[in-house]
Amino acid sequence: MNEGIQQKKIILFDGVCNLCNGSVIFVLQREKEPVFQFASIQSEAGQRLLERCGLPKDYSEAVVLIQQGNIYLGSTAALKIGQQLRFPWSFFASIGLIIPKLIRDWVYKQIAMHRYQWFGKRNVCMIPTENLRARFL
Repeated sequence: MNEGIQQKKIILFDGVCNLCNGSVIFVLQREKEPVFQFASIQSEAGQRLLERCGLPKDYSEAVVLIQQGNIYLGSTAALKIGQQLRFPWSFFASIGLIIPKLIRDWVYKQIAMHRYQWFGKRNVCMIPTENLRARFL
């Protein structure tokens, strides 16, 4: 990972997934401070970041968190993101990390595996509004 990435908090998300897009909006509206940057895994920036993380270009587990050079996947990524949100979300995320990783990752994988079926899929990635564009890579 290069030095610039080491200082950032980046969320990679599935840009065609309705659940993932809704989650990005949820995070944007509830951050304690605007600390996250976002990139869809389908975008050029997302593909470069997946490669830097050692993940395949067709990675489909829905969310990756790159936080100060560390890479978090699955339920750990979702809960670490949640810890950066305002109360009560930060509290629930911290409690969630107490649940054994095996259990929370199983639940996460079930949701990730069925997310298109349950929540739908877009034909194109979300386009951020003008005032949010700087937050997207």
